[in-house]
Amino acid sequence: MESKVVVSGSSWEELVARKQKDCREKIPAEWLLNEDLKNVPSRLIEYDLPRRSGLLSELELDLTENYTAAQLLAKLASGETSSLVVTTAFCKRAAIAQQVTSCLTETCFPQALERAQSLDEYLKREGKPMGPLHGLPISIKDSFDIKGLQSTIGYVELLKHEPAKRNAYLVELLLSLGAVLYVKTNIPQTLMTGDSENNVFGRTLNPHNTSLTAGGSSGGEGALVAFRGSILGVGTDIAGSIRIPALCCGVYGFKPTTARVPFGDPPPPGVMDGLPMLVPSAGPLGQSISDLQLFMQHVIGDGHAWRYDPSASAVPWNVPQDVNPESNGSLTIGVLSEDKHYPLHPPIKRALQDAIKKLSRAGHKVVSINNDTNEELSVSYAARLGFQYFTYGPHVDMLAASGEPPVKSVANGASPMFTGPLPVDQELDAFDKIQKLHEAKISFRDAWHRTWVQQKLDAVIAPGAQNTAVAHDTYAWPPYTLIWNLLDYPACVIPFGKASQELDPTKMSTGENMQPDYIPEEVDGAPCAIQIITPRFQDEKCLQIADVIDRTIQG
Repeated sequence: MESKVVVSGSSWEELVARKQKDCREKIPAEWLLNEDLKNVPSRLIEYDLPRRSGLLSELELDLTENYTAAQLLAKLASGETSSLVVTTAFCKRAAIAQQVTSCLTETCFPQALERAQSLDEYLKREGKPMGPLHGLPISIKDSFDIKGLQSTIGYVELLKHEPAKRNAYLVELLLSLGAVLYVKTNIPQTLMTGDSENNVFGRTLNPHNTSLTAGGSSGGEGALVAFRGSILGVGTDIAGSIRIPALCCGVYGFKPTTARVPFGDPPPPGVMDGLPMLVPSAGPLGQSISDLQLFMQHVIGDGHAWRYDPSASAVPWNVPQDVNPESNGSLTIGVLSEDKHYPLHPPIKRALQDAIKKLSRAGHKVVSINNDTNEELSVSYAARLGFQYFTYGPHVDMLAASGEPPVKSVANGASPMFTGPLPVDQELDAFDKIQKLHEAKISFRDAWHRTWVQQKLDAVIAPGAQNTAVAHDTYAWPPYTLIWNLLDYPACVIPFGKASQELDPTKMSTGENMQPDYIPEEVDGAPCAIQIITPRFQDEKCLQIADVIDRTIQG
């Protein structure tokens, strides 16, 4: 992110007030909701606010609601519809979403419409699309630089900095593929909580139920995609930051192996090149597995991502031949058992059991992984080791610089340490601590590798979290996603089922461990999800197996 300070001498409240006013004024007056629609019921998707608002035409409603990204691209490439029409529809719908969920940070609607118009002219002039993502509107998390826009990542201090002078590597790549970028999406203060709230842009609300969290740190993406204000969005994930919003908001999300999708510029906050630590990866959120596959296929392509980002892998996207969704061939699927420290809420347990039954009936071999009693494979141990990686390195207090207070989820300071001791002695000097952490991670990796090979697993199925979306500021530590960041395994979240007060009426308390309780009436109707995992660099196989599983269990 750009570091030049252009504003100083103002209180943090004054900086925020100016920024919020600027953001409001960027939404065209004709896209603003009537006052009586700003206090709508909490279940926005069920209420069908975009249709009730009268701001979208029937064509715009159709384009934003009834197609996958691939289907829209086919319409755009053939000239059946124009990028200007499609981009206008998604800009309007995103503007509506922002007014009721606070899912956006920056918008660039005029620039997006101008680019869409130029892409339409290119297609007419050249007789072919500019690239495989020609004319498709794509949303992107605030942490990516877009020229002319700020990247504040939820810190008031960064409001003092000038807008980005150039695009991030991934932004350049998406533009070269023909995409239209129109909004940046909201995140948590510090990027390290499951609630996307900050003092600059407020709290992102879940469109399924605004009293529940939209997840974090890519919570704005999750909410916007669920609201269908975006057909395809880009998030980042270091402990579940793509998958948590996906499961909270009932959409599909994919965390690739690190460095497959460009993410080296600007450097992720807190990540120092060459220092052993957990590194985030960038990946898509969408309406279907096919949307996720489309994004990965075109962004990675023949390995051209490396030409944009020197830290990106040059490995091309290769669809594996041993998994054929049409053949319904038998897979060997490991099931991650419930961790005793992070008991599954009844709707999540029911969804996982239902998925396993359907996979077994379809002829797939389902085997149990005894990870709860074996620390070499333990979710709790992985949570503690990951936590120590997050806390051993350098730390810059961006809150103190501006004087802004921490938001509640940051102040809560969720930690997995109630499950056991830190894996490595805190009193060791820096070099020895780094060495011991690395040894612990390698040992954990090797244990999982042995399990994978010995049981001849094709994939693992697991909960995405022990819970659905929960009340604001209660999501706490993310053990069922962080484990796969520690191993650097690709992981895909599939929405499956819903919480039901009728089917699971008994409240469940998790005690004093800062983990969310199960309150049936509070989360009734919230999306449930499962997670599909494969080993490192088997991203193509992960998505293809996720497609097989999705077709099997949803059918």
